[in-house]
Amino acid sequence: MAKLSLSDLHAIREREEKNLRKRDIHGKTIHVVVAMGTSGIDAGAKLTLNTIADEIEKAGLENVIVTQTGSAAPNPEPVVEVYSPDSGLVVYGSVGSAEAKRIVAEHLKEGKIIEDLRIELKDKEQ
Repeated sequence: MAKLSLSDLHAIREREEKNLRKRDIHGKTIHVVVAMGTSGIDAGAKLTLNTIADEIEKAGLENVIVTQTGSAAPNPEPVVEVYSPDSGLVVYGSVGSAEAKRIVAEHLKEGKIIEDLRIELKDKEQ
């Protein structure tokens, strides 16, 4: 393996610090949670999570953190929850890649709730 120069090491440090800042919850006002249980993953939740993360980065939204949780069954998966001070909790169901892009563009950037994607969470007991 070749030796790394000081500038190479600085570049690596900058890149990794940027990646770590994405995970920092301090100073974030919007929290997006993607249900990633087995049934959610089967329904495409991994693509949904990746699309949301990519679109947030493209949009330069620094106040948003994205995390994952377990299953949201029996709800129409993939399920995405958005928590914000302005709109509280909003839950979206059947979120594929196209819907994920809409959530970032319309809800996260513009603050508009997307009523045609919105669902009410059902408990497993119902």
